[in-house]
Amino acid sequence: MSEWLVLAIAMAAACAVVLTITVVRERRLGADDDPSQTPDVIEYMTMMVGVVYAIVLGLAIAGVWEARNSAQQAVTAEAQALHEVSERVVAYAPAARDRTREDVEAYVTYVVHTEWRHMLDEGELTDRGGELLAKVRKDVTSYVPRNDQEGQHYQPLLDQVSAADAARGARAQNAESTMPGVVWFGLIVGALVAVGLIFTLQIRRSPRELLLAGLYSALIAFLLFLVWDFNSPFGHSVADATDPFTDLFAI
Repeated sequence: MSEWLVLAIAMAAACAVVLTITVVRERRLGADDDPSQTPDVIEYMTMMVGVVYAIVLGLAIAGVWEARNSAQQAVTAEAQALHEVSERVVAYAPAARDRTREDVEAYVTYVVHTEWRHMLDEGELTDRGGELLAKVRKDVTSYVPRNDQEGQHYQPLLDQVSAADAARGARAQNAESTMPGVVWFGLIVGALVAVGLIFTLQIRRSPRELLLAGLYSALIAFLLFLVWDFNSPFGHSVADATDPFTDLFAI
């Protein structure tokens, strides 16, 4: 299901629920009901709950956004390091150069087409991916430079392999969802309380009041959607975060 469709359904559902409750509640009120008699303390508490929930929701969005940026940087670093290995190995003997490039491409192909889906579904990397990267490391470390030119490229290649390994480790740490379940529970309960409190203000079926109630509930639904979308550091599909690999390698 498209993320835009999920957003549209969530916002429409939130608006529909709030507006339906408002209309049904107004029909059940007696003719002698006076909406101007809402106690001041209820208006104050409604405002304070809305402010506190907005702060918490803002912190949640900032947290998942920061986690996503960190995850994207790890992917870029891993892809760039492997690309540097593939390019710098040109100084080696043809056999060693071709073997290293083939192993790098095999690792990248496996990551993009196999491991990434497993990472999104299970929240962890595969052992096979680690084995393929270890094979690239072995290709670099086992080569004995034949002259000074190859010797000058040896250490930089080791550094790039180490950088790729470190970036892979960072990707493993970011593989799981950012927000724990207890935080989601607090956000959902807070949303229900924040929306529910607007009914204590005795809103009626006037177009202005219905519009404000609908927009308020739709805004909360939209912000919760942002948290859900950013909660997965690498997105919800393979194509969301694999651009650094596909841009640098013809796979």
